[in-house]
Amino acid sequence: MATQYAIEGTTAKGIAASVERGVAEGELAPGDALPPVRRLADDLGVSPGTVATAYKELRGRGLVVTRGRGGTVVAEAPSVASRRPPRMPEGLRDLASGLPDPAFLPVLHPPGDVAPVYGSHRAAPRLPALEELTRGWFRRDGVPAERVTFAHGALDCVARILSVELRPGDAVAVEDPGFHHLLDLVPALGLRRVPVAVDGEGITPDAVRAALRAGVRAIVFSPRAQCPTGASLTPARRDELGALFQEFPEVLVIEDEYLAELDAPPSPSVSALRPARWAQVRTVSKRLGVDLRWAGVTGDEVTLARHDGRMLMTSGWVSHVLQETVVRLFSDPEVARLVARGEAAYAERRRALIGALGARGIHAVGAGGLNAWVPVRDESAVVNGLRTHGWWVAAGARFRIDAPPAVRITASTLLPESAERLAGDFARVLGDAQATYGG
Repeated sequence: MATQYAIEGTTAKGIAASVERGVAEGELAPGDALPPVRRLADDLGVSPGTVATAYKELRGRGLVVTRGRGGTVVAEAPSVASRRPPRMPEGLRDLASGLPDPAFLPVLHPPGDVAPVYGSHRAAPRLPALEELTRGWFRRDGVPAERVTFAHGALDCVARILSVELRPGDAVAVEDPGFHHLLDLVPALGLRRVPVAVDGEGITPDAVRAALRAGVRAIVFSPRAQCPTGASLTPARRDELGALFQEFPEVLVIEDEYLAELDAPPSPSVSALRPARWAQVRTVSKRLGVDLRWAGVTGDEVTLARHDGRMLMTSGWVSHVLQETVVRLFSDPEVARLVARGEAAYAERRRALIGALGARGIHAVGAGGLNAWVPVRDESAVVNGLRTHGWWVAAGARFRIDAPPAVRITASTLLPESAERLAGDFARVLGDAQATYGG
């Protein structure tokens, strides 16, 4: 039990806030046990019902979980403490970031002069030129785009849609392994995660079917270059999933197309089959700039109306200055050529890494995207072992729920000759681990 942090408060909300503060500040770590209800009630001079109400609120928000006789403990990924990676030690080669190579990102040129306007942009939140470009962007891949809207990035969009469509306690199907920030976002919204397995063709029909029959209200997945495995839907897999979603028309289908950039190859999209409730969100941060917090969204009329209704009550609109910057990037042929060179380089570097590992008997996957996903028996042994050789890779625990252990290696800046050296060091680390821990 964690004894170094003293929970305070005389009301249920005050007690819950004290626990949340302890988690956010790192005083209460994942797995730390909270005091039993009656003991904490005696310590604080309140009724057991007050403490029980506080614990119930914390459970509903995903900060703690109850383990029967094991009591109430801080969740493994509490909603106030996202799965941030550990700080990289100095002197190491960063292969854990998941970020693109800056050499293939264009220089951003925001509009020079932005004249002040009277009032707000709420009545006209989207630039017509960017609306038209966004419609063409979706339609290029066969995705219906009668209606489009904008958001401040994929997670901003997904969070807003889920918050207006679902209620605390509802279940959301997510990829496992999957995007770590999404895995944290769902419980932060008070929702339950239902893991869905991923293979080389994306989310698996059997896992999706089980999740749908279990009563999930929404499913969020990437149809292309899935993070962290790099899997993309095949046409056959897309059709099989589409048929499943037709059987459950009340389930909201959200596609996160984070790599659907200017010259990326088309991807089979379930959205093209028009599920009853659906949305697809596309972002530009991986190919046009990590600071471009903009996303284009299309979907059914009800979903988009609810998204925009909530946005109007909060941020109101995406900055027109940012929108104008995106318009210029989308309209610049030199930027398109730079993006295409980046796509080719990323594919070459990813294949070189996977090939170098494979030549040493190390299985890795990564058909698309910026990373390779390498199954291992002991994530810590591999991460720490590669650290001694000067490499910094990401432990897979941040990206998975029930999936087997693995490490993620970002290949975006790894030249083929460096990939050979990394693969050799990886093989040595595995050999050392086997000698230490046995077969």
